Amino acid sequence: MFEVVTVKEALHKIINSVIDMDNEMEEVNLLQALNRVTGEEVVSPELVPHFSRSTMDGFAVRAEDTFGASESMPAFLDIKGEINMGEEPGEDLKAGETMKIATGGMLPPGADSVLMLEHAEELDEKMLACYQPVAPGENVILEGEDLKEGEGVLGKNHRIRSQDIGALAAAGITRVKVLAPPRVAVISTGDELVSPGEKPKPGQIRDVNSFALAAAIQSAGAFPILCGIVRDEKSLLREAVEGVREEASLILISGGSSVGTRDVTAKVIDELGEPGVLIHGISIRPGKPTIYGMAGKTPIFGLSGNPVSALVTFDIFVTPLIYRLRGLEREEIIPSRVKARVSRNIPSSQGREDYVRVKLEKEESGEYKAVPVFGKSGLITTLVDARGVICISQNKEGLEEGEEVEVILY
Repeated sequence: MFEVVTVKEALHKIINSVIDMDNEMEEVNLLQALNRVTGEEVVSPELVPHFSRSTMDGFAVRAEDTFGASESMPAFLDIKGEINMGEEPGEDLKAGETMKIATGGMLPPGADSVLMLEHAEELDEKMLACYQPVAPGENVILEGEDLKEGEGVLGKNHRIRSQDIGALAAAGITRVKVLAPPRVAVISTGDELVSPGEKPKPGQIRDVNSFALAAAIQSAGAFPILCGIVRDEKSLLREAVEGVREEASLILISGGSSVGTRDVTAKVIDELGEPGVLIHGISIRPGKPTIYGMAGKTPIFGLSGNPVSALVTFDIFVTPLIYRLRGLEREEIIPSRVKARVSRNIPSSQGREDYVRVKLEKEESGEYKAVPVFGKSGLITTLVDARGVICISQNKEGLEEGEEVEVILY
């Protein structure tokens, strides 16, 4: 009989079992950098912006020339021309002068602020009435205000988002050094499995988990290695694991963790080297018989052959480990969540966390209703129909109709 641990205890053991990571770096261009992790601090090679520019359509002015201006007593300024977009102003701005400027236009030397169009009136081609004062620096971005030369744009171990790519482009950085993604091996076990391209004979089923887990691995930012189907024999499983250990950062064994066959996976992990099996059972449904261990520095999961269980436990336990292997040890995974009210009573047993698949329906009030997707544990379509899951705490005996919950979205 294996010793069951809580979800919190399991996550703590899993995340803290991986130390002394030595990720290789590679250089990629900006269009390949999204969701990759920086391998070193990225610094700006130049000032951003490299000239002072307007953030409004209006008139470039010296702020002191507008002090005291009001509707009843406007300040009058000489219009010295217009600054065209993408061009350098032809002359400096002197006291009592102004130049028309568009958003993004380069501020002329001598100007320190921009007067908005709605606070001014062109009396003729040469004279502007200013009806409101502006402060120095108002409605402008100054040279180097965004980034100084040598200033950090992104820190090390930072997951690159779309806005980060924009910042790199603004600094003229077109290539960035990132950590190589972890390579995650998937081994499916079972005498009954055939590939998805084959027509199963009576008693056989198609290998769902290799492909579903490979897609989940890609979604988590890692590279999947499909090792194919291995029969339910310890020697064959050990051979498959040993054959991929040098190449893989993490190994997932699908199947062989349930009653009757789980000892095969556990024994193989123990035989491959210290520390061996660290977790053999978690107080969660689905996913109670999940196995986790380490063969030397290689983490290995034994996931259920049931696709629903395998994917739920992947989200909860494998994804955080992949993030850690990617170099994001300081980053928490914050899944998208939405509040909803359950559409019916949902039973649960104390002593374990229950993850219930739900659909979402929007009410006329704007609130969401969480509708449970019930079905036998082997039905993959229950995941297709679901929009997310709700977690019932191990201290609760279910949920009552109308109770507010948080739906963790897929």
